Amino acid sequence: MALVHTFLNRPCMFFRIQRWKPLCPLLGNTSTNCTVRLYRDNYRRPGVPPDNTPPWKKINFDFKKGVEGVKKHFGLLKQEIIDHVTGPDGRPLEEYLLEQTKVLWEFRSQQDLEEWIVSSDQEVGGKSEAYLKLGRNNQTALLYGTLNTEVPRDGETRYSGYCSMRSKLPQGAFDRKKHHDWSNFNTLVLRVRGDGRPWMINLATEMYFSHQKSDLYNYFLFTRGGPYWEDVRIPFSKFFLSSKGRIQDGQHPVWLDKVNTVGFTLGDQVNGPFQLEIDYVGLCNDRAHTEEFAYEVYKRSPSSK
Repeated sequence: MALVHTFLNRPCMFFRIQRWKPLCPLLGNTSTNCTVRLYRDNYRRPGVPPDNTPPWKKINFDFKKGVEGVKKHFGLLKQEIIDHVTGPDGRPLEEYLLEQTKVLWEFRSQQDLEEWIVSSDQEVGGKSEAYLKLGRNNQTALLYGTLNTEVPRDGETRYSGYCSMRSKLPQGAFDRKKHHDWSNFNTLVLRVRGDGRPWMINLATEMYFSHQKSDLYNYFLFTRGGPYWEDVRIPFSKFFLSSKGRIQDGQHPVWLDKVNTVGFTLGDQVNGPFQLEIDYVGLCNDRAHTEEFAYEVYKRSPSSK
C-alpha cells in the first residue's frame, strides 16, 4: 500500500469558492460580500497567497487571433460532421467492427510530443526534473530526468519525489471535451525501453461527480533495463481503482468508452537519473483473454442469512 501511495501521490485539482467586495454604482462602497464565484484552480503551495485576479482579467483580447480561431473550429466542426456521416471515428462501420489492433500514439515528430504534458514534484516545491524529447533518428519519445525525494520545507508537504507524463484531454470543435472509446479492445499494448525502474500506468476516465476527480485506474510497468526493447501487453481487466494514491475497496472495471488520458508515473523513491523510451502506445483485442475483472469485489454491508 505504501508503494502504491508513493506512486500515485500527486497534486490534485480542486474547486474554490471565493468572495470579494465590488464597487457597485447603485449601492456605493458597501462592506457586504455580494458576489460569489466558483472556478477551477491549480494546486497552490502551502504558504503562497491565493491569486484573487478575476478570470476575465487574464483574457488577452486579440481580434486577429479570434478570427483565426473561429475559422479553425468551424473547420474542425466540418470534419466532425463528415466523420460522423462516414462512420465511427470517420471509418466505415465494417472496418470499425472488425478492427483488432490500433496505434494510438507513435512519436515521429515534435507535433506528436505536443500531445503530452510532462510534470514533476516541482509543482509542489520539489526538486525532481523531467523532460521529454524525440529519441534517436526521431523515431521514439525519450522521457528522462532526475528524481529527488527531498521534501519541501514548508511545514505541510509530507511526500515528494515523482515525475510523470500524460496525454492531453482530447477536444473537439470549440474546445468541446471528447473521450477515447476503447470498448472494442481489451488490452493495452506498449513498446518501451527503460532503465530497470518500475513505473505506474494511469488511466483517467470521465467522472460524473466532483468527489471522483482524483480517481485513477492503475497498473505497474516493470522495465528490465538494457539495450533491448520490451513489448508489454496489459489487459484492462488488471487495472485497479485508486483515489489520491489509495486503493479503493469498491473496485470496478475501467470505463473503456469514456477514457480521458493515459499517463506514466515514476515514484519509486530512489534518487537519481531515469529514462524511459517509448516507441508507441496502442490497443489490441486479444480473443484468448476472457477475464472480465481480475479483482474480487466485496460487499460493504453483506446481508445476513
